[in-house]
Amino acid sequence: MEGEIEVDKNFPLFHRRKSGGAAKISRPPKPSSPVTAATIEVPKSFEKELNPDPTPAHVTFSDLGLAEWAVKTCKELGMKRPTPVQQHCVPKILSGQDVMGLAQTGSGKTAAFALPILHRLAEDPYGVFALVVTPTRELAYQLAEQFRAFGSGLGLRVAVVVGGMDMINQAKALIQRPHVVIATPGRIKVLIEQNPDDIPAVFSKAKFLVLDEADRVLGVNFEAELRVIFQCLPKNRQTLLFSATMTSNLQTLLELSANKAYFYAAYEGLKTVESLRQQYIFIPKNVKDVYLLHVLKKMEEMSVRSAIIFVSTCRSCELLSLLLEQLEFEVAALHSFKSQSSRLSALHKFKSGRVPLLIATDVANRGLDIPTVDLVLNYDVPRYPEDYVHRVGRTARAGRGGLALSFITQNDVDLVHEIEAVIGKQLEKFECEEKEVLEDNITKVYKARRVATMRMMDDGFDEKAKERKAQKLKSLAEKGLLKKKKKCKKRKREKPSQDLANIRMD
Repeated sequence: MEGEIEVDKNFPLFHRRKSGGAAKISRPPKPSSPVTAATIEVPKSFEKELNPDPTPAHVTFSDLGLAEWAVKTCKELGMKRPTPVQQHCVPKILSGQDVMGLAQTGSGKTAAFALPILHRLAEDPYGVFALVVTPTRELAYQLAEQFRAFGSGLGLRVAVVVGGMDMINQAKALIQRPHVVIATPGRIKVLIEQNPDDIPAVFSKAKFLVLDEADRVLGVNFEAELRVIFQCLPKNRQTLLFSATMTSNLQTLLELSANKAYFYAAYEGLKTVESLRQQYIFIPKNVKDVYLLHVLKKMEEMSVRSAIIFVSTCRSCELLSLLLEQLEFEVAALHSFKSQSSRLSALHKFKSGRVPLLIATDVANRGLDIPTVDLVLNYDVPRYPEDYVHRVGRTARAGRGGLALSFITQNDVDLVHEIEAVIGKQLEKFECEEKEVLEDNITKVYKARRVATMRMMDDGFDEKAKERKAQKLKSLAEKGLLKKKKKCKKRKREKPSQDLANIRMD
């Protein structure tokens, strides 16, 4: 679904606004075949700016057109001068344009849309003024904290609407019309459909729609949810898209904008920040845990205050957290099998410094801003380069340094080559002696793994996993996204290459 998308005429992302009259939708004709960015004639109103240059030293928040109270708030929050994405996007948003900002992780994208929204809200305060849609629950709560900080002098009312929390209370909160609603797509869709007489009206006068981590929100998994949400929004809204990664879907939808649209890009393709060191350890798959213990024991020596360890599955996340607890590490685990209260508790413990280690699936790879994170460890290499970029973006934020370390097994070599090709950098080797790593740690790690496995069985994790899988399959089937398995002949498994010396990572 990433290469080409069908653009439904009844699902326009942007809307034309004519001065001095009621807003009208400008809809492209429904295509008989999929529409791609290459086949669309870009409107004259589409403005794209590629500018990787830093903000000039003389530019201040006052120069962006923000109100004095907003400038003062930035100063109180320690924001000395605008970042490039803020410098370019804030004035365009204040001028009424639809905007997309593409910039690196940790570059201040949230402030780039929150500050102009609150500036406009202060001029004409009412609710609901803005709807912010984001892909994960944890990111929704973080965005709420940031909006409250920027709007601390406004008496700002913010509602967070995500899954895993009480829907009756959420519906009541929406009916009270908070100024800003921050929501995940699935929960807001359910509330709209279950309360058709009350909830849609709440958003009928919204001035702003923000899609944060827009490439993920506009993915095929959320298409049905967005259709429901968009029907509740007025045609004369401003639409703001922000992300660290661009996809062809985003580009196509942006170029279909009938309204004057502005696209700011700090770079083309995918990029990691210069202050981030990116290294790897090439290891046998069955001793990953042993190498993990070795690295974690060196945290103090490496001046690492806290670390996020990314894994590919909920099962690995739970098992690894129990294993490290058995090895007397203080850890928090974050994955989708946990209740929302448990997820929030884990994140709070980590953000407050009560535990120095967070083990997480990719529910934590987007947007989370925790200044003390000095190390991101890819216990499992992600399948897609954009996920790598978002993961490692949890460290080296806002100009700070950081280390991204990836455990690479023989099965991961092609994935790593793809990541290196996309980011335009080669990972460096992390120095460690195999003999020292294994001799010191292997026995205690294997004992801890046995205990952790038994604890998982006692807690009934496998039963919970089966229930969650059944729910997910049902949800995908309802959306028509469940792919039928094709029968295919078993292929003889190829032997892995023996020439490890030729693998480009030494």
